[in-house]
Amino acid sequence: MSQRVEIYDTTLRDGAQGRLIKFSSEDQLRVVRALDEFGVHYIEGGQPASNPKAAELFARTHDMDLKNAKMAAFGSTRHPKSAVEDDANIKALLSADTEVVTIFAKSSPIHATQILRVSLEENIKLTAESVAYLKSQGRRVFLDAEHFFDGYNEDNEYALSVLEAAWRAGAEVLVLCDTNGGRLPSEVAAITRTVRERLPESQVGIHTHNDGGCAVANSIAAVQEGAVQVQGTVNGYGERTGNANLCTIIPALQLKLGIPVVAPQQLAGLTQVSHLVAELANMNPRDSDPYVGRDAFTHKGGMHADAVNKLKTSYEHIPPELVGNRTHISVSEVSGRSSLLQKAADFGIELNREAPETRAVLEHVKELENQGYEFEGADASLKLLILRAQGKHRPYCKLHGLRVSVERRDGDPDGVSEATVKIELPDGSVNHTVGEGAGPVDALNNALRKALESWYPELAEVHLEDYKVRILDAQSATKAKTRVLIESADGQGEWDTVGVSENIIIASYEALVDSIEYKLYLSRGGGKA
Repeated sequence: MSQRVEIYDTTLRDGAQGRLIKFSSEDQLRVVRALDEFGVHYIEGGQPASNPKAAELFARTHDMDLKNAKMAAFGSTRHPKSAVEDDANIKALLSADTEVVTIFAKSSPIHATQILRVSLEENIKLTAESVAYLKSQGRRVFLDAEHFFDGYNEDNEYALSVLEAAWRAGAEVLVLCDTNGGRLPSEVAAITRTVRERLPESQVGIHTHNDGGCAVANSIAAVQEGAVQVQGTVNGYGERTGNANLCTIIPALQLKLGIPVVAPQQLAGLTQVSHLVAELANMNPRDSDPYVGRDAFTHKGGMHADAVNKLKTSYEHIPPELVGNRTHISVSEVSGRSSLLQKAADFGIELNREAPETRAVLEHVKELENQGYEFEGADASLKLLILRAQGKHRPYCKLHGLRVSVERRDGDPDGVSEATVKIELPDGSVNHTVGEGAGPVDALNNALRKALESWYPELAEVHLEDYKVRILDAQSATKAKTRVLIESADGQGEWDTVGVSENIIIASYEALVDSIEYKLYLSRGGGKA
């Protein structure tokens, strides 16, 4: 297709309205830099009239040397009781000093009369005057036709007349909004086609929400009917169920429809951008997300893994490297030798398909997973297991005993936790060490570090990134087995380890010791993460 589509990112405005999502001022600047480097065309910074943080962002980005993106200020049409040149919202939009201004207007008769409480004629006047005035002040104006698809179904002629008034007043792009997110792709396609026929000289954009699970499909349907601007957010963040996910839309347009959006080398940074924004938003990346999720190209079944090893396209719809992702082979109870061999190869370990230890490792993995271990999210523990089976890894310490106690004192709701460990070191000496912590696992971690850091000072570099606990058989009540997954990092890499026991402290100990052993394997065994 020769069609060109521009990407309008609204992560910092619409995306930030998602529950639990909060960007600091510094976070916002990092998002702007990342999006600009990635190649989006417009970055909506927020509403300067209602959000001091947005006004600050526009001030701070004004002198930034953006290579690809233009900042856009967002706001409403003038207030019904204000003259356009005196309207506080319009003044704030102009004070943001952006080349692009996006304003939203009511395109639904019900919203105009019952929410805005103006006549249908007055609503059109508000829209046209606001666009024309902003245009006269040297701004490029995009019009978000709020609730457009719902409004079209209420009164198609009126919804179209709002667009027509904005277009005649100078709006550069008419953005059709599925604000309630409930429309289907067939509806969006048909209505977009009608708009293009009614206003053939106009440029049409699309802004969808995901309440019906169709935001991405609706956006693509609009593009296929001629829309040249797609609005959305990184990772689909947004109010309620979110906005259209640009991390799915962009590769779909570029790799499936052949519509150039960003440069190939920029597209290869998509996964990194997705995960960076998730981190800044204080959200966990969604492993199951298309294209950028950790599991997007993960193969667990033995036959699948074997097929992918022979022909990548057998179970991968695109080469994952195109979006900065990679193939993952997961070893589990449903895996065969092919999965184990490929996973070992990923680790840089050679396994002979016919060797007894290869079958022994696979059987051991299956037995452990039957007990509740989970190696899909614990590569470091799996790698150590394989190395031990080959006789290529020896323990760097030996446990002689541990004890953990929790004491709750009056006035202290959290209590005090203390852990004692007795650890044998490589020279045969035994360290008997006590550690305190915010909880029993923290105390245990501190005791282990205290016992080992004098011999292994590099352990001071390690910190725990995440700690997850899952009850495996809840019906067993307090005797239930517990699985602990720990993510560790040392500033150079990250790794995941697992432990399982009916005792959460023992499960945590297993995962902690594997984390320590893996760090020492990397630093002293010549291994690579």
